[in-house]
Amino acid sequence: MSNSNTFVGSKIKGLRETKNLSLEEIAERSGLTVEQITSIENDQNLPSLGPLIKIARALGVRLGTFMDDNDALGPVVCRAAEREANKSISFSNGATDARKHMEYHPLAQQKAGRHMEPFIIDINPEDSPEFQLSAHEGEEFIYVMEGEIEIVYGKETYNLKEGDSIFYDSIVNHHVHGAPGKSAKILAVVYIPF
Repeated sequence: MSNSNTFVGSKIKGLRETKNLSLEEIAERSGLTVEQITSIENDQNLPSLGPLIKIARALGVRLGTFMDDNDALGPVVCRAAEREANKSISFSNGATDARKHMEYHPLAQQKAGRHMEPFIIDINPEDSPEFQLSAHEGEEFIYVMEGEIEIVYGKETYNLKEGDSIFYDSIVNHHVHGAPGKSAKILAVVYIPF
């Protein structure tokens, strides 16, 4: 697999430099630290979607801009064979030790002007997931294709198995991870108002 984290980090850095914004300005606008942003730009850590959404807002772009290859105006078809062959994006997803336990496969990265981000996500098993809750504007829909996941949402924890789904407001603190010791494959659609 080629390293698309570098692609995301360099895209963020390129956008920031094109807009003549300093690391400090992005940190102030996003609420993140300069160290966090530097780490993301240098491919040392690609966090959960929450911080990336904050950076996108600070830059005045859609989240999808970080993952776009081309901009197609009409429909975008993503074939299963192409999805598996294309680059995936690994996120630590808020893990306290920055483990890369989720592989995101974007399904519409060529679609211009989108407000939804659809992904197939492979979740690797962990015996005792450690994570930090995050929140951001928008909504999320998750459908479990294989395996079993846990979603911490506010003070509640939801266990979902194959065929189950959940739809929630992303503004509430949340985290998605595999059930202890279980792997999973999910379809996730994230809506972010712009």
